[in-house]
Amino acid sequence: MQHGSIQTKETLDQLCVNTIRFLSVDAVEKANSGHPGLPLDAAPMAYVLWTKIMNYNPQNPKWYDRDRFILSAGHGSALLYSMLHLTGYDLPLEQIKQFRQRGSKTPGHPEKEPGVEVTTGPLGQGFANGVGMAIAEAYLAATFNKPNFEIIDHYIYSIVSDGDLMEGVASEAASLAGHLRLGKLIYLYDDNEITLSASTQLTFTEDRAARFQSYGWHTITLEDGNDLQAIEEAILAAKLEKERPSLILIRTHIGYGSPNKQDTYEAHGSPLGKEETKLTKENLRWPLDPPFYIPEEAKNHFLEAVKKGKEQESQWSKKWESYEKAYPDLAKELKLMMEEKLPSGWDREIKPFPADPKGMATRVASGKVLNMIAPHLPALIGGSADLNPSTHTVINKGGTFESPLTKFGDLQGEIEGGWNYAGRNIQFGVREHAMGSIMNGMATYGGIIPYCATFLTFSDYMRPSIRLASLMDIQVLFIFTHDSIGLGEDGPTHQPIEQLASLRAIPHLVVIRPADANETAVAWQVAIGMHKHPVALILTRQNVPTLDRSQYAPAEGLKKGAYILAEPKGQKANFILIATGSEVSLIIKAQEQLAKKGIYARLISMPSWELFEMQSDEYKNSVLSPEIKERLAIEAGVEQGWERYVGDKGEIIGINHFGASAPADILLKEFGFTVENIIEKACKIKKL
Repeated sequence: MQHGSIQTKETLDQLCVNTIRFLSVDAVEKANSGHPGLPLDAAPMAYVLWTKIMNYNPQNPKWYDRDRFILSAGHGSALLYSMLHLTGYDLPLEQIKQFRQRGSKTPGHPEKEPGVEVTTGPLGQGFANGVGMAIAEAYLAATFNKPNFEIIDHYIYSIVSDGDLMEGVASEAASLAGHLRLGKLIYLYDDNEITLSASTQLTFTEDRAARFQSYGWHTITLEDGNDLQAIEEAILAAKLEKERPSLILIRTHIGYGSPNKQDTYEAHGSPLGKEETKLTKENLRWPLDPPFYIPEEAKNHFLEAVKKGKEQESQWSKKWESYEKAYPDLAKELKLMMEEKLPSGWDREIKPFPADPKGMATRVASGKVLNMIAPHLPALIGGSADLNPSTHTVINKGGTFESPLTKFGDLQGEIEGGWNYAGRNIQFGVREHAMGSIMNGMATYGGIIPYCATFLTFSDYMRPSIRLASLMDIQVLFIFTHDSIGLGEDGPTHQPIEQLASLRAIPHLVVIRPADANETAVAWQVAIGMHKHPVALILTRQNVPTLDRSQYAPAEGLKKGAYILAEPKGQKANFILIATGSEVSLIIKAQEQLAKKGIYARLISMPSWELFEMQSDEYKNSVLSPEIKERLAIEAGVEQGWERYVGDKGEIIGINHFGASAPADILLKEFGFTVENIIEKACKIKKL
């Protein structure tokens, strides 16, 4: 079957919609794997967004003032890849033909790359990522825009699914987005009433529109997912709504056009099959051959996005040039952020902490360092899950501040009847799930260094977002305090045991557990400077001594993950003691007593396994000398993983069971985190 000449705009629109549909279907069929249902039903809304609404430049996917698009319903990835190819991004047709194959740029679920804003897949994550992007846009616009110079002015769009709305992370994120009045956030809900295994009639009973209205969202309901004009009008109406995020509920039919699989769960997660693909093409009057067919008229129409995008970016660039002349200091700050560069001297106010046997909790030291850094690093923005007083993660006003940016405060705080989107402290409320995912959205937005905080045991709530941050290699700072049984009376529900090992198991995540205030300061420097890795800072609730660095090695050793804190005095080491965090002070106290027994211990502070593994073999062997095989590692967490560092002749003092509710000193003694137990274990290893 051949198409004749295009006579009307309506027929061209329909031709383009079907081009999206069948490019996606053919990709799934060739791979014999994937989800054709969503591309078939959501093609109209994608077409409207990408050809009539969004501002973007396919030849410069990182243009900073572009609209952002997230396919939160990531199983429909073939739809996104079709749109990228058709509108002129660097995604050749050959990549569409290699859908879901090893080495292709078209994996089964979207993975962050030019044109794909964020890695989605686990449902609800993309929904929450978009909230983070909207917060970033609001913060930057409030901070840098001036009258007649709206340098930051764009929208965040997403296609979300039934599954997204079911996930709890989306509910948390939606609640916060409504509270923050994020009017630049517009989501198109593909309301096809089907999930993988059944109709949503078995799983949804609430009125979704009413639910989102109660969150503070603006909602529009459309009954026909193929009505392009209605979809366009709804999005334009959503753009006019300035103080509420918008959810457009669009009734669609999953697997649209498939004679036997439309509106069935079979269309969701499996290829249509050769025969059903043939019937679907016939039903929608599409040529059976060749596969991956793109009509010339449709191709030309989609590629208008290239010219349009160049013009839009060019207009913005002219505005930017004028902005640089009118506001040079602000422009300098913003340019550094857009280029993801650190301003010179950002860490110049970090001062060494004086030696102090009593010391301070590393969470307290962390808060002090945060406020040494923040005045010179406007990209740094974040908060905690309702635990700021405990995690010490508030950016305070005051201090030397040479930047033209002066507003700290809460991002949401009402000021003189308005909203302080220029605030840098985000009050997340008790929403750990969404907090982590929102951080990922802020990081992938570009130019923002986001941080968030909660107790270490609650990192379990955030594991999906931590894992995705690691998969994307993005810079997010996860601050986890109350790092052991040392938190005491709150008991085993709050005392982390397995969390350190669990976080260390995540590839690309850098976990740092500093020993004292000065290691904490260096940890912050490492975290800020590490652009391609998320970092988890693990901090104590209880005070730990601030080490006298005139007697012990400089805290800068933390940058290499592990370092020799001290060698035995006047003797060659015949034993190695390794510790992290609060347990480092224990091995220091044990060293002198062990020497009296002929055990000459090298002390090693090992705040980060990951940083240590990045070092050369030569350096690693200089710290953990292979000839010294008798070793003891001490850490207030499960022993799992420490075997690699203590070897066959070493031992571990850890905790492989849950804690208890009691004062910290009692628990630490009961569970063996004492100098006496270290000495006893060391003597046992040396067979004394």
